[in-house]
Parts: sequence; structure tokens; C-alpha cells
Amino acid sequence: MTPFLDALSLLLVYSAIAIYAAAFVAYTLHLARRASTPAVPVTVRVPVTAGATSTTDPDLAGTPTAPAPDTAPGAAAAPGGGRGAGKAARVGFVLTVLGWVFHLAGVVLRGVAADRVPWANMFEFSLTGTALIIATFLAVSLRVRLAYLGSAVLGLTVLLLGVATVSFYVPVVPLMPALQSGWLVIHVLVALLATAFFGLAFLVSLTYLLTTRRRGLPSRLTRLRDSLPGPEDLDRLAYRLTIVGFILWTFTLIAGAIWAGRAWGRFWGWDVKEVWTFIIWVLYAGYLHATATRGWAGTRAAWLCIVGFAAVLFNFGVVNVFFTGLHSYSGL
Repeated sequence: MTPFLDALSLLLVYSAIAIYAAAFVAYTLHLARRASTPAVPVTVRVPVTAGATSTTDPDLAGTPTAPAPDTAPGAAAAPGGGRGAGKAARVGFVLTVLGWVFHLAGVVLRGVAADRVPWANMFEFSLTGTALIIATFLAVSLRVRLAYLGSAVLGLTVLLLGVATVSFYVPVVPLMPALQSGWLVIHVLVALLATAFFGLAFLVSLTYLLTTRRRGLPSRLTRLRDSLPGPEDLDRLAYRLTIVGFILWTFTLIAGAIWAGRAWGRFWGWDVKEVWTFIIWVLYAGYLHATATRGWAGTRAAWLCIVGFAAVLFNFGVVNVFFTGLHSYSGL
């Protein structure tokens, strides 16, 4: 029964990749439409509270609006981008939800086949991690319009899932003794959630850099840049996403130390995985500290956020595969 469930899980993952690819095409068409259509001022009546400042609605092509109470800049009236998102963005959102359902079913079946949580090796970590990235994107899209990030999020997910199924796949195997602990559920799940928020912050920071570039862009990219949220809104969104990810990563670091104390009799042993987890924490702590106390808003903050996520990817794709240590659980 286990091989059958494992094969069915893999089939669902392949199906999710195909649907995600279709969603990527839809979101790319949405961006192409925005890049080829000049901004047209549209009057939109939005209640303004005392002290509210006007901002730019990212999916109304430069229309001046004011945020409603308790909503972030660009808050959506409907999932996937709201009234001005366009048909392509709505199709992309629906396909993303459908792909995530298949993706989640594949992750669950992998767990059922293994009779444990499905994140004990590189392949399973990739499956669950990308599912959480999509889930975070969809959840944030319910409040903040993120149609402009759809192509980047779906493209990254298709790439990671493709690499996982081709290079990281391993059959279901029992857990090694060190992983047979309830901390596997807590520690790794929280790390996955943190990675999802860091990933979104990374993509928002890349978008910020595009919006602040004023020279050397073709006319279509210039129009696309002008239709995106303002730099201040993007900078603020990246900061908020990073705060959530940092809190989760801090818990990951503490939980990992507690688990290490119970499994190996020491809380810290300078294992390469432990060191890189701490390096990532320091990078994001530096980002938050510099932004909050040194005024590092803008380009420098965006680059620091990008460097932080590069360290996350290095920790996952290089440390797990090419370094040996007590955390060598890739299964490869």
C-alpha cells in the first residue's frame, strides 16, 4: 500500500506543477497587459478617515485612492486582486488555488504513506515548504493585492518543485532515531513557515528595486513599473513580512537548541547547519535593527533582505547536500 500511496502522491505533485505553470502563464499575461496599457485615471470613492493619507492602488493603474480603516495599502476588495485585477489575474488566482489543493493532497498522501509528518528529508521538505509558500501568498492576497507578484511566486514554486521531483526524490523510509521526536513537527514546521514569509519578502524587495529604477528601462517595463505599488508601500510590506518570518525563525532557533539538548545532550555544538541557521537569524536581525533604528528604509534594506533569503537558499540547497554533520538528513 505504501508504494501505491507514494506513487499517487507524486502524481498529484506533477499535476500541481502543471496547474501552477498554467497559473504562471495567466499572471504573466496579466503583467503583459499592465505593461502595454497606459495608466488611465479613474475616480474611485473610498471612505477616508481622519489623518489617512492617499496612496496608489496597485491594480487600478495609478489611481489615487485612500486606504480604508485597518487595511494595508492596496487591500483587496476580492481575492486575487479585486475589481481592477483583470481577467488574467483572476484566472491565475483560481488556478493557484486549484494547484495548491492538488499540492496539499500530494503532501498529505506522502505523510500517510510514510506514517509520519512529511518533512523528514530534502524531497519532503521541498514539497511542504513550497505548499506553505503558496498558502502564504494566497492568505496575504486576501488582504493585500499581490497579483503583480503572481508570476514570481508561481515561477519560483514551479522551479523548486521541479528540482525537488527530479533531484531530491527518495522513496519513503523510516525515520532515523534522532528524528523520532515531537520536536520534528514543531521545529521544522515553524522553519518552513518562516521560510515562506522570507520568500515573499524577498520577492517584494526585488519588486521594490524595479520600482526605484528610473533609467535604462524599456517603455513597457516603465509602464509596468508605474502600475506597481509605490516604493514606500513595497518597503513597508517587505518589512512586515520579514518581522513575521523573523519571529518564526527565532522560535526555530530556540526549538532546535532544545531538541538538540534532548537528542545529543548539548544545546549547541557548532554543527554547520546550526551555524547557518544562526547566520540567517543575524542577517534578518540586522535588517530589522537597521530599518527600525538606523533609517535603512529603501534600497539598502531591500538588498539586505535579498541577501538574507540568499542565505536561506544556501542553507537549504548547499549545506543540506554538500556538508556532512549531525543534521545530514537530506536522504540523498
